[in-house]
Amino acid sequence: MIQIVTDSSAYLPADLVQQHNIHVIPLKVLFGDKTYREGVDLSQQEFYRMLAEAKTLPTTSQPSAGEFFDLYSELSKDGHEIISIHISSKLSGTISSAQSAKEMLPEARITIVDSASTAMGLGLMVLTAAKAVAEGKITAEIVATVEKMIPAMNVVFVVDTLEYLQKGGRIGGAAALVGTLLKIKPILCLKDGRVEPLDKVRSKRKALVRLLDVIEERVGPGTPIRAAVLHAEALDEAKELEQKVRARFNCTEYYFTELGPVLGTHTGPGVLGLVAVPQMISQGL
Repeated sequence: MIQIVTDSSAYLPADLVQQHNIHVIPLKVLFGDKTYREGVDLSQQEFYRMLAEAKTLPTTSQPSAGEFFDLYSELSKDGHEIISIHISSKLSGTISSAQSAKEMLPEARITIVDSASTAMGLGLMVLTAAKAVAEGKITAEIVATVEKMIPAMNVVFVVDTLEYLQKGGRIGGAAALVGTLLKIKPILCLKDGRVEPLDKVRSKRKALVRLLDVIEERVGPGTPIRAAVLHAEALDEAKELEQKVRARFNCTEYYFTELGPVLGTHTGPGVLGLVAVPQMISQGL
């Protein structure tokens, strides 16, 4: 039996995690001298309340190699293979911790995949892998399909301010300064595993339109896609985006998720995002 492991930055809905027997390693958020495991010790609602009241921004940290070692040891003791798919190595050291744990278990059959993504970009890859396990696919087939998805995955999002990304070191300080001065809404994307600027517009409403346009430009009109809308403390706007996505695209699969503490630390509240990948690629075609 192949076991699928990921990390909490995928923000997979709990029912899907349980349904597909996915094992989730939590990343951590540090408020002062207190450490919280994402999805275990701290809910989204609690986090954003604490963020609003915090005098200094929280920081984030990757799972330890020891945590991976414990999980890998448990999963592999009965001879199970492991496919471990994680947040981009250019955004987090999570992959490094996983690799260290793998090296401590030379007898275990562990394949680690750098998704070059996060949130539901990562989540869609994990779901693909889990469904392939249920279909009886072997590790090589599953990993090959996931690796085809990596360059085809589209993650685009708009933030209210670049302040959080700047302070978290995830984007250049100069770009943050320009955004603040012009009062624009920056549209960003994940490119080669990094957060990169894509466009800038004058309002959130224009940003919603631009997110949709970007996805259509990338996947092509009418293409069957698997899609997800994500948000952080922007439920009404996310619902509006959801309606537009469903009306405009041929969604064979659709998810609605909220960003949790780790990514929320770096984006701040008010973020809206859209994730899409062509259905054919998810099928390994």
